[in-house]
Amino acid sequence: MSTFEIEGGVPLRGTVRASGNKNAILPMIAACILTDQEVVLDNVPDIIDVRHMLDVIKALGGKVERSGERISVHVASVNTSEISRELCNKVRTSILCVAPLLHRTGKATLFPPGGDVIGRRRLDTHFYGLQKLGATVELGDSYDFTVPNGLHASDLFFDEPSVTGTEHILMAAVVSQGHTIIRNAACEPHVQDLANMLNAMGARISGIGTNQLNIDGVDSLTGTSHQVCHDHIEAASYLALAAATGGEIKVEGTDLHSYWMCKRVFATLGVKIELYKDHIHLPAAQDMRVLRDYDGSMPVIGDGPWPQFATDQMSCMITLATQVEGNVLFFEKMFESRLYFVDRLIAMGANAVVCDPHRVVISGKSRLRGTTMVSPDIRAGMALLGAALCATGKSTVQNANMIERGYERVEEKLLSLGARISRRA
Repeated sequence: MSTFEIEGGVPLRGTVRASGNKNAILPMIAACILTDQEVVLDNVPDIIDVRHMLDVIKALGGKVERSGERISVHVASVNTSEISRELCNKVRTSILCVAPLLHRTGKATLFPPGGDVIGRRRLDTHFYGLQKLGATVELGDSYDFTVPNGLHASDLFFDEPSVTGTEHILMAAVVSQGHTIIRNAACEPHVQDLANMLNAMGARISGIGTNQLNIDGVDSLTGTSHQVCHDHIEAASYLALAAATGGEIKVEGTDLHSYWMCKRVFATLGVKIELYKDHIHLPAAQDMRVLRDYDGSMPVIGDGPWPQFATDQMSCMITLATQVEGNVLFFEKMFESRLYFVDRLIAMGANAVVCDPHRVVISGKSRLRGTTMVSPDIRAGMALLGAALCATGKSTVQNANMIERGYERVEEKLLSLGARISRRA
């Protein structure tokens, strides 16, 4: 496991380009199994989770070629319907291969998926949707799926707008016989991007961008070429870290529609960001003070399904709040372990009160001290890097590989912005 060493106290300044979307590319790789033709994907981030998903493709018998930000995936035939325990442990989105395998082979076997330890992460939406579409599910040491009578359409209502659940069942629905409706579907930008890719492969999906998807099933899908959308979570992370250090940055390769709620949250923390058609600018020399509610109450920053504030943006915003004058309550509704990393911030000198597993009050501005920390998950790891950049003295962030599961070339990008960061084994 590699380690980052950071010397804090340097504002981030410069230009950084948003990478391809982690949460879009992983289901897209799984979707390549749906066709026996070649699929070419551009703007693919070089992150650990992508490498693990491509290993899954190769283990199933597919061919993978990579050149820079472009990958070619060709699953002409599927040699096995089982994904090993080792691969399942490495990447949570291995579960997304079940529907494509059911389409190609009529069965699938995998093991409980790994991923970030941020609390209970239900798979009920996946199982419910697959069963409604005609699959049998047997849960034991392994997860075993079959479709004795093939995939068939259904009218589905999710009990939560699960992102991976929506992506998975969408992949099953596009090759199911008949007309499927998915109600209370997730509609995040990466879900929309997957749906657009599937349509380019010959699927018939309407309602993209809404919480009701309508799908007319087709017998087979073709290959395609598709450019992966940018990662709005990564972009917001760099903006938060730059603001926390008192810097000024420009994030290129973005759009307007992915940041309306994010802009509101930055404004609550007294941070101005300027949105443009293809980039975002964080101006320098900002007077960062918490904007209280109109009645004078302490504001609450809570996460929720799109278009509400994304849970994956919560951690870096908490780090930013430690450098803002005033009090703010963060309410993490989705994962009961997401906020555990705040203990590390408190050890660095942050004035924070963890009310319960879902709520924390941050009172800033705090003077942070360098220390040694362990990255517990992707987003918390990036937030701890941000805290180290703000701190006086030297900090060490261990388990850096965890951060690189979701952030491409993080050391290189931070160095380009002036950070004093180095890596050691």
